[in-house]
Amino acid sequence: MTVQGGLLRLETPGHGHIVDITPGVESVLSTSGVDRGVVTVFATGSTVAITTMEYEPGGVRDLQALLDRLIPSAGEYEHNRRNHDTNAHAHLRAAVIGPSEAIPVVEGRLTLGTWQQVVLIDFDDRPRQRTVTVQVLS
Repeated sequence: MTVQGGLLRLETPGHGHIVDITPGVESVLSTSGVDRGVVTVFATGSTVAITTMEYEPGGVRDLQALLDRLIPSAGEYEHNRRNHDTNAHAHLRAAVIGPSEAIPVVEGRLTLGTWQQVVLIDFDDRPRQRTVTVQVLS
């Protein structure tokens, strides 16, 4: 097995901001020259997540609203109490969605659906610099 890869670095405003990182992932894949394999996409941090979705304004807003209902930012959280912090909701949302995705590669392309993109979601309650590790396994 061969492993190649790269890093994506981006700045986000936090607060549930969703970023389409598909072009960056595709760029790393293209540079690798891999025809068949798997791409893993991993976000470093406990308040950030990676998933796939239809990245369009309605879908973005609907996902943000769903997470606001499921895990409200203004809750009574033990993490906030113990650490004199305000971002427990960010840790919980990131844990529910998860930090990574694995996407098969066929004929040198990600096997994403027509309306499916790879996205980073930054849940922290402040702007952050984020690093995403993309590895191509063949």
